[in-house]
Amino acid sequence: MDQISVVTTVVDARSVAEVLAASAVAGRFAACAQIGGPLASTYWWDGRVETTKEWSVEFKTAIDRSDPLVAYLRTAHPYDIPEVLVTVIEAGNPDYARWVYEHTRP
Repeated sequence: MDQISVVTTVVDARSVAEVLAASAVAGRFAACAQIGGPLASTYWWDGRVETTKEWSVEFKTAIDRSDPLVAYLRTAHPYDIPEVLVTVIEAGNPDYARWVYEHTRP
């Protein structure tokens, strides 16, 4: 199986999530992206605990496209310190993994 990864981030508006998803797929950084939310996020910021509403974006990409996707998200993301996490998928449908690989070729 061609190895794939799932890259996730969160943003504070669905419209921002939609732009990140569409531009990452159009740029072939990811084969697809799913948006979920709203989510309640609680975290430390500026010395205090904050709770806000956020939307999660989950990108499916080929393992060799993970670093370019992370670089893109760090540049395009509106947060000062965006959450961008990469999970390597160890097993799954090999046909899906090939589809992801084929659709992330620049």
